[in-house]
Amino acid sequence: MERRNETLIKLAQTGLMAALCFVTFTFLQVKIPLPGGGATSFHVGNAFCVLAALILGGWYGGLAGAIGMGIADMMDPVYITGAPKTFVLKLCIGLITGLVAHRIAKINESTDKKYIFRWSAAASAAGLAFNVIADPLVGFFYNKYILGQPQQIAEVLAKWSTAATFVNAILSLVIAGVLYNALRPVLMKTGMIRSVKIKTA
Repeated sequence: MERRNETLIKLAQTGLMAALCFVTFTFLQVKIPLPGGGATSFHVGNAFCVLAALILGGWYGGLAGAIGMGIADMMDPVYITGAPKTFVLKLCIGLITGLVAHRIAKINESTDKKYIFRWSAAASAAGLAFNVIADPLVGFFYNKYILGQPQQIAEVLAKWSTAATFVNAILSLVIAGVLYNALRPVLMKTGMIRSVKIKTA
């Protein structure tokens, strides 16, 4: 029964973080129209995808980002065709961030603030670095072979995507790092972060 309740709590938290990903991506973005009817944007949605993975773990955090930003894409006529790509990439961001933060560094088992800060930053950077590389590459093949766009248009979209994704990664790294480390004491008290043991680096 306890395990079932914990799963339900995790799902509720995942839904909350998905909503934050949706809201930040939908309303806190600067859209840049591109040739061929496509677009890219400067946004902070990835920050909350990373934050979700730091708080909830890779699977639930990645799912929150994938669902929240995937739905945001589906509700935008410009981005709707890219929703499947978004779902996969955001899931991967969460999985990679969670892998580094919780499987490798085990930040939930530490009370050392410097250790937690270092590894939460490293985990966030790993997930976002993956996105900087994968987003334009996957986008190029997706636009060319799935959506059938001409190669020249697909290349232009990939170049703009690289620039925007890099800027987004820097913004998201700073925002996620500040929010996680500021909110962590509160989240521990409320039980949103559990299993804390003493560990030093």
